[in-house]
Amino acid sequence: MAANQQPIIRKNKRKPVCEINVVPYIDVMLVLLVIFMITAPLITAGVKVDLPQVSAEPMSADAEPPLIASIDQSGNYYLSVGDTSDEALELHELIELVIAHRQINPQAEIMINGDRNVAFDKVVQLMNLLQNDAGIESVGIMTDPES
Repeated sequence: MAANQQPIIRKNKRKPVCEINVVPYIDVMLVLLVIFMITAPLITAGVKVDLPQVSAEPMSADAEPPLIASIDQSGNYYLSVGDTSDEALELHELIELVIAHRQINPQAEIMINGDRNVAFDKVVQLMNLLQNDAGIESVGIMTDPES
């Protein structure tokens, strides 16, 4: 090196990258999407009851989903409001939930989903309480179509 030459100092002209790499997040999202697409059809909604079979007109697909009061074979009561409800309720709890839901949506239809092996007395008691205590004028009964 000559006496009048200064050492060459190079400045790093590369700036730090301040971006998030989203490719791994997209991969994870696609895996979750596939998992949900596979498991969604396997999930059954509501309480499993063995409905009586009769010939009747089905509900229209455009109608708003009704409140479904279910009675299983052992006589336990359940209430489904659009989603599944696996928790057994006392009869008075079911009526209170129906009253609360009807205050929010007074046009909601009420259907009884009674197992064919449950005592008819349980279905009639539920219908009576829905009409008298909850003030519901019309209660439907769910059935399976005849095969």
